[in-house]
Amino acid sequence: MTEERIWLSSPHMGGEELDFIHDAFSTNWIAPLGANVDGFEKDLAAYIKVPYVAALSSGTAAIHLALIQLSVKAGDEVIAQSFTFCGTTNPILYQQATPVLVDSEPDTWNMCPIALEKAVLDRISKGKRPKAVIVVHLYGMPCKIKEIQSICNKYEIPLIEDAAEALGSEIGGQMAGSFGDFSVLSFNGNKIITTSGGGALASKRKDWIDTTRFLATQARDDAPHYEHATLGYNYRMSNILAGIGRGQMKVLDGHVANRRANNAFYRARLTDLGFIFQSENSEGDRSNYWLTSVFIQPEILGKTREEIRLALWESNIETRPLWKPMHLQPLYKEFPYYGNGVSDELFDKGLCLPSGSNLSERSLQRVVDAIVKCVTK
Repeated sequence: MTEERIWLSSPHMGGEELDFIHDAFSTNWIAPLGANVDGFEKDLAAYIKVPYVAALSSGTAAIHLALIQLSVKAGDEVIAQSFTFCGTTNPILYQQATPVLVDSEPDTWNMCPIALEKAVLDRISKGKRPKAVIVVHLYGMPCKIKEIQSICNKYEIPLIEDAAEALGSEIGGQMAGSFGDFSVLSFNGNKIITTSGGGALASKRKDWIDTTRFLATQARDDAPHYEHATLGYNYRMSNILAGIGRGQMKVLDGHVANRRANNAFYRARLTDLGFIFQSENSEGDRSNYWLTSVFIQPEILGKTREEIRLALWESNIETRPLWKPMHLQPLYKEFPYYGNGVSDELFDKGLCLPSGSNLSERSLQRVVDAIVKCVTK
């Protein structure tokens, strides 16, 4: 008999989501905007301790609106972390700007500050001062944000902090998503909390979030009819989805605790076999471990990343290779890249293990048993 599928990161409802959805139905606030949207924005602002938040249709939409407000346009350049999902970088192309891709460092697997400064100086020497830097907290792991922030301040380049995977992570007691000039969150179906689909843009500047809300609702001017002097977008979150988000906020800390416990479970059983775990860079960092990610050493384990992944799939266990860096993607291969192959090797040898906050200890043990069976065969 085939055992039940163990998913990489499935949605985990807390139970109170339906209360907020029923309230939206009872008040007939089914369309976009409404009390749930307002409440979800306030909940997020209080949690990450950033005063202004706009709930949107996706994290990608949030990055797009941030770039628009930073006046990124055709011919401009934006520096971005190469080791990420395309949702981080595609908005640069929406604006017909040029992505300048920067490699990772081996400590946290996030943007390398040394490579970043090299890229900044080289682009400036070519007469192309970057309009923004987009950095990511990959898999919830805090990047070296203070070093990156210092470089951005030094060269007066705005920082967009992509915390789509890092809600609940902390750096020196400060929440991820509170460092950037703009900060981005995501609530996709597999994130640490979900609204089915959705995202948010946060900032300490009220005018930027006011403009975000304006642009995200088709930039409708103040008139009794539909008047549009500015190009707008249909990027606002619906009141129904925001209701799910409000319920999810009530269980967020528990989800973080569960995923950190998953990570500890794997470490205790797989480290001695030769698996290397993505790890926090300092005692002041605290990852939400949205996904527990490991680096596989074939010369020690006797198996490649792909052999382990396929063996787990045969055991009805979903895993996923680490992100394929943008500079290796066909869509991005012609754009400038600064690095020395760190993210290339991470992609070649890295694997994300099942990490859902609803995983039982039995499921976690099944994953470990399948891995041990594979590498000791």
